[in-house]
Amino acid sequence: MITTQLEQVQLFINGHKVPSARKTTFVSLNPATGQAWAEVAEAGLEDVDSAVGAARVAFDRGAWPDLTPTQRGLLIHRLGDLLRDHAEELAQLETRDNGKAIRQTRGEMAILPNWYWYFAGAADKLAGTTIPISGTLTAQTHLEPLGVVAAIVPFNSPLLLSAWKLAPALAAGNTVVIKPAPDTPATAVRLAELVVEAGIPPGVVNVLCGGDETGKALVAHPGVSKVAFTGDSRTAVEIAKAAATTMKHVSCEGGGKSPHIVFANSNLEQALIGAAAGVFISAGQTCVAGSRLLIEAKIYDQFVERLAAKADSLRVGDPTSQRTHIGSLTSQRQLDKVAGYVALGLAEGAQVVAGGQSPEDEYLAGGYFYRPTVLAAAKNEMRVCQEEIFGPVVACLPFQDEDEAIATANGTPYGLAGGTWTNDIRQAHRVAAALQTGTVWVNNYRTIHWQAPFGGYKQSGYGRENGWEALREYTQVKTVLTDHAVETADPFSD
Repeated sequence: MITTQLEQVQLFINGHKVPSARKTTFVSLNPATGQAWAEVAEAGLEDVDSAVGAARVAFDRGAWPDLTPTQRGLLIHRLGDLLRDHAEELAQLETRDNGKAIRQTRGEMAILPNWYWYFAGAADKLAGTTIPISGTLTAQTHLEPLGVVAAIVPFNSPLLLSAWKLAPALAAGNTVVIKPAPDTPATAVRLAELVVEAGIPPGVVNVLCGGDETGKALVAHPGVSKVAFTGDSRTAVEIAKAAATTMKHVSCEGGGKSPHIVFANSNLEQALIGAAAGVFISAGQTCVAGSRLLIEAKIYDQFVERLAAKADSLRVGDPTSQRTHIGSLTSQRQLDKVAGYVALGLAEGAQVVAGGQSPEDEYLAGGYFYRPTVLAAAKNEMRVCQEEIFGPVVACLPFQDEDEAIATANGTPYGLAGGTWTNDIRQAHRVAAALQTGTVWVNNYRTIHWQAPFGGYKQSGYGRENGWEALREYTQVKTVLTDHAVETADPFSD
């Protein structure tokens, strides 16, 4: 019998990789094979206390608060440089951890450093204001860091979504404890090693691996000043409730059920590319997946037929191959969820016109693969149109006119993102204004940029990531009022 040696993934606390205090571990599976590849240290309450304590010391009296904003920015920029230099290593590690096609993780690693470079440049540009109140009274505002930030990151794009939180948090002068999803812990620990290599002091960035117990302890810890979360909306609500007991700052990006609207007057070739990429990239495991495709009735049949053909043409397979378009889902849990929703859609009256099952290739049998799936004859009240599937499944709905499209698009509890394809600029502006979403894409889809704010409406969350707005999420305002008068008026004098 051949025993495969598992790689060891430890916690990262105060500048060092360490085992958990109680020596407990869990196994991380390669989702493309279903086989164990790493043994991961599981953080308990003592580890949470150690990580938050290290971050608090680093914030209160370590080398970090003594740095000027410019010096801080230079270290963050150096971290971006290291991420660029290690891009291929990180892409391979993330693909092994979450099953995403290597062509997509390479794409993410190519843009990842930009978040750190952008916020490095912003570090010394955070400025307050001076407000002349009267002839002798002046008010000044100061933007100050919050303290220790708990960054809770999902499994779909661990490094990219860590950057959305870590880069602005560091730029503002905070310290951070990252908790990656239990399915994908490896890249967070490697990131923390590069943080130290960049010269950022120990304790400024820490990593705790674990599941619900770890996350709940981190959110509840009195030493944490802010929780920044990306994940499903149900968990976001629980985090907001828990954080409220100690009045922590919270920013939450929850789920989505994003509408993707195609008008007959649009460039249909480009719209087809956008529709397929909008829902099938990353095997549909993106919070902004255009999983409700609204198609003008006069082109509905033609467009659905072409989308089905496109879906069938995509290569599902080994995520480490550059030829693969669609890798695996991240876990058996996700695979069961996706298959369950497709079965539910059929029971509700939708029709599968592409996909609808796992691939039959024998070499993929051990992994968590699912074919890109197109559901026709969908109705907006169906659960497949109301609930986040988080897989490569798109429901196609016809509409007669712009008003119906808007009503349908807004007819879910979510409001993370939406998109439209049209060659009528007036229509584009009307639709963008009417959609109840935090982001609207016009004649493109899934374009996310470090300079542009991102976040949700309705049950998709609150707070903003990326762009200058993100820095506001990691600062608090102090007001200093100074009276320059020679004499102070006595309110008790007669």
